[in-house]
Amino acid sequence: MAQIGQVLVDVPTMQTNEPYSYAIPDQLQDQVEPGMRVTVPFGHRMVSGFVVGISDESDYDGQLKPIQAVLDLAPVLNRELRQLADWLATTTFAFRITCIQTMLPNLLKASVERFIQPTDEISAAERTTYFPDGTARPFDTEKLDEATVSGLLKLRRAGKVTVTYQVKDKAAVKTLAAIVPALPATKLQEIATTVAKRAPKQAQLLTYLQTMGDQPVAQTQVAHEAAVSAEVIRTAVAKGWAAKKALEVYRDPFQRPVQPTQPLTLNAEQRVAVDAISAAVTAQRAQTFLVEGVTGSGKTEVYLQSIAQALKLGRTALMLVPEIALTPQMTNRVKSRFGHAVAVLHSGLSKGEQYDEWRRIDRGEATVVVGARSAVFAPLHNLGLIIMDEEHESSYKQDENPRYHARDVALWRGRYHGCPVVLGSATPSLETRARAAKGLYTRLVLAHRVNDHPLPTVHIVDMREALKANGDGDFSPDLLTAIQARLDRQEQVVLMLNRRGYSSFMMCRDCGFVLKCPNCDISLTLHVDTHSMKCHYCGHEEAIPRVCPNCHSRKIRYYGTGTQKIEKALQERLPAARILRMDVDSTRRKGAHERILKQFGSHQADILLGTQMIAKGLDFPNVTLVGVLNADTALGLPDFRASERTFQLLTQVSGRAGRAEKPGEVFIQTFNPDHYAIQLAQRQDYERFFVTEMHMRHQGNYPPYYFAAQLTASHEDEQVAAKAMYQIVAVLKQGLSPNAIVLGPTPKAIARVKRKYYYQVVIKYKHEPQLQAVLEQIRQGAQQAQRGLTITIDPEPMNFM
Repeated sequence: MAQIGQVLVDVPTMQTNEPYSYAIPDQLQDQVEPGMRVTVPFGHRMVSGFVVGISDESDYDGQLKPIQAVLDLAPVLNRELRQLADWLATTTFAFRITCIQTMLPNLLKASVERFIQPTDEISAAERTTYFPDGTARPFDTEKLDEATVSGLLKLRRAGKVTVTYQVKDKAAVKTLAAIVPALPATKLQEIATTVAKRAPKQAQLLTYLQTMGDQPVAQTQVAHEAAVSAEVIRTAVAKGWAAKKALEVYRDPFQRPVQPTQPLTLNAEQRVAVDAISAAVTAQRAQTFLVEGVTGSGKTEVYLQSIAQALKLGRTALMLVPEIALTPQMTNRVKSRFGHAVAVLHSGLSKGEQYDEWRRIDRGEATVVVGARSAVFAPLHNLGLIIMDEEHESSYKQDENPRYHARDVALWRGRYHGCPVVLGSATPSLETRARAAKGLYTRLVLAHRVNDHPLPTVHIVDMREALKANGDGDFSPDLLTAIQARLDRQEQVVLMLNRRGYSSFMMCRDCGFVLKCPNCDISLTLHVDTHSMKCHYCGHEEAIPRVCPNCHSRKIRYYGTGTQKIEKALQERLPAARILRMDVDSTRRKGAHERILKQFGSHQADILLGTQMIAKGLDFPNVTLVGVLNADTALGLPDFRASERTFQLLTQVSGRAGRAEKPGEVFIQTFNPDHYAIQLAQRQDYERFFVTEMHMRHQGNYPPYYFAAQLTASHEDEQVAAKAMYQIVAVLKQGLSPNAIVLGPTPKAIARVKRKYYYQVVIKYKHEPQLQAVLEQIRQGAQQAQRGLTITIDPEPMNFM
């Protein structure tokens, strides 16, 4: 009976969210597998798609169109990833094809060329038939006949060929020129006796070739070990003594060597945590742990020894970190413990590096993966442990479709593989801590720093008084004195200001005009290094005006403070200080994060100045002072998590001080010294903050007491967006119970971004069995919406801004 392929086409619309049936040609019967990419006719064009199932019959009564070509010799989506894509599409209200594309490496989303190369298992007859040139051949199914494609598929299933990918115009596989003997050793020995005495180097090479075996060796290595030149090797190839081959090599994102480390002696709290996690790993139990440990309590060592237990049992491990800036330092820690078994995945890698790391993972050559949010989809097999460090961080939530939270995906994969998930933080999110309080998660507490080092002394500086004293809104006298003391002692300082650029906005002192972005409802930020005004939302950039565009006055001033301005002001006050700035602007280039941290770690700078990316995970023993220049940045935002984020950020950045033998000190500059988030951050009292903030959330009916969903409508015409939102509210009120709280519609906090107006509605609920169906109805209706109108659904918003 002819087989039928269920194909999910790469066209993200509601009409294509379910697979289409396509006939599998006779030549491809029993060769096409679920998870393979194919090309199929769709309307009047050819599109790519994914085979998600094979069946013997179809509901379609007409003549089925055939699959035109198979793009892969082996599935690129295994059973787990196919099921994960379906779950992700349902829970995030995204298209299935969008979820699949999110999980795949960039290479498989790009336009690629596929090459097939024979393995040692192939017979001479098969090599002659399929590889007449003796080398790898392009696998372009549109140019190959069906018999050839079918034969190659059979060879792949038998392990006789392998497939590699190359990005068009950019090689994805890195190769080196390699040499392999072209004749048996006995024949080479015979030839060596006939070589003229005036060609001693050729004789040397022939002797070397006899010892090589049949594995290719890099040409540079051959030249070195045989003590011959490249010209001699070319002569040997020309005479048929040796053959040249392309030797595939991996690109290593972290090429510098690391010093191997041994497991450290655990204290009592760490031992309890490792034993509990290891027991769940051994029992293959899908248990969720919250490792709540103060900064410097040795959470990383708990992670490493738990990973070791998973590897000991022949399983794999995944470790997530929230920021690319943390990835180099954490990867070095993990790599020094587990060596070449570690792979790294994050958006800062080149496409080639991403591809090589993905292949190492998929082939089972890497058994530990360290990476940022997207690494949660790493194709690890037989997962034994998933770790999510700094689990409270908002960067784990994707802000575009599919709007998934990495924590939810990690928990899904934990259930699928029967493995524990470890959520680690000094300041857990309220949702996670509340689940631990209910017993849904197992809470493991590390209440003391390693070796009982004291937490840093934290001072709150009231900037209202400091301004009265010296009129400086950036640096208080206390902080400047403390910085100078560290410079005198050759100790290091970390300063955090959560705002990049030179100043926040430009204003005319005569007419009050503020220069705004033409595309967004936000003022432009001055950037001195590029001599421009920039929008941090849409990227708009224009020259710095010399006169007011409104009244033509020259009385233009720049207000607010950014990292560039602080860097300049600090250099003026402390000319001898060596300052490194770390923000989005200074880390745009590949490898910039690691380069800056390496400079600071080797004490090539005295002060590290940065945005919140420096607040987490950094571990430098010589840092004894941390200064927070403005602790109020987030407190003024219309965000129900504002206090939580402020407390977490202040606690995390404070933890960068005094992590080794030298005691640490922290200065927090604020205009709200009495705010409970700042007061409790000074004492690093997470438990009191948890109780206080939970009370505030309960009064406001916010998570974790209520679930939340956010719907947004956007259009270039404000009236169109507003009208759509009012229609959605009517649908919600008709379909949901009276217990659901519907807020809005209202314009978003920044009402216009990239020339589009945004309106939103927020739903707060506890038990709404019809919510999924109602939101699905809205999503389907959005497909017939007015042109240019976009409706988005966020099932678990991190904020309502």
